[in-house]
Amino acid sequence: MHHLMHRHLGKAVAGAAIALTGTAAMVAVTLPSDAGAAGGTDPRGRPAAAAAPGPGRDQGPPPPGVVERPPVEGERGRGRDPLTDDELRRARDLALPRTPRGAARNVTGRPGPEPLTTDLAELTPAETGLADPPRRATVTFYDYRDDSYLTKTVNLTTSTVESADARHGVQPPPSRAEAVEAARLLIAAPLGSGLRQDYRDATGRDLTGPDPLSVTGFVYRGRAEGDAPGALGDCGEHRCIRLFTKVKNGRWIDTRRFVIDLSARTVAHLG
Repeated sequence: MHHLMHRHLGKAVAGAAIALTGTAAMVAVTLPSDAGAAGGTDPRGRPAAAAAPGPGRDQGPPPPGVVERPPVEGERGRGRDPLTDDELRRARDLALPRTPRGAARNVTGRPGPEPLTTDLAELTPAETGLADPPRRATVTFYDYRDDSYLTKTVNLTTSTVESADARHGVQPPPSRAEAVEAARLLIAAPLGSGLRQDYRDATGRDLTGPDPLSVTGFVYRGRAEGDAPGALGDCGEHRCIRLFTKVKNGRWIDTRRFVIDLSARTVAHLG
């Protein structure tokens, strides 16, 4: 019997402790801001003494917060540091083709290839143990003049181009600029009437350009993804984009069945 009483008493005490813990958590959240001041009670239920003046009391509101400037970024990172802003600019400048700019075209048809990505390049096995290895960047472009995917590796330490490659039929993920241009073409096309109407239904305003939309593009590779009827047969060799479309601070509009051929600047519908 003595043993059983100890067991039951232990369970009761444990249950009370859990209940008390929960109550304490609630009290900690719901206590008024003047709890513990004169006229209140301390945690044991006894009257609490008036708070004594001390450092920081009754001295008015705290001073406003101060936003510190970010640390000054150097021109050059070290080791595997991310590329600095200066290195990003230098890498793109070094990687741009030295042929006349008119020989390449970006997504809007202007001179120069469309910039895609600039990333820190991997080290060679012999360089991995060096205290200060060379800084390299891999820069990619898309040239709409001949639908080629350009990749260049530039050495930022020596300011030289170490390798260059151009391939056709390779379709990396689109840049934000390409997604925006695809939306612009879709809005202006006859097939974009549904998008324009959905936008008007959602906002009460006319849609005349991509600025009020948040768009994300993903590549459509044509026959590599299945049936590619009619105008979609060139996708994969051409730069073709589909879109996720959303009204900024508003609802989604389904545009996934539209394919925008950025190379031919045409719009088609799947299915």
